[in-house]
Amino acid sequence: MEKPKKTSRQQVYTLLVQVGRKTGDGLPEGATGGALMIYASGVDEAEAVRETVAILKQADLAPLDVTGYGTLPEREAQGHEIDADERELMQRALEENSVIVAQMTPFFNGEESTDEGLPQ
Repeated sequence: MEKPKKTSRQQVYTLLVQVGRKTGDGLPEGATGGALMIYASGVDEAEAVRETVAILKQADLAPLDVTGYGTLPEREAQGHEIDADERELMQRALEENSVIVAQMTPFFNGEESTDEGLPQ
């Protein structure tokens, strides 16, 4: 008799991905790179990061660094303010088992990532 497969519970993770330049990346002319706010589903944060990096590479982006901000409950516990639009995108990522780019911010003249627009 086969054991029933353990069902893993997908969760949605908030990720900030910094990208460099690559031909065909879709960033504006003159941009030196950018940052993407992403909601990605996964059984754990490592899986969400792996899936996100793979998809970004397929989209001709050059991921350089990924910062994880955790799941919705983890972010709420940290005191982040999460509006209805953000919650809706997270729910969509969960329902579709997908990676959703919520925001893309290009960098110009080597400017570094700022905390502007990041989870608070």
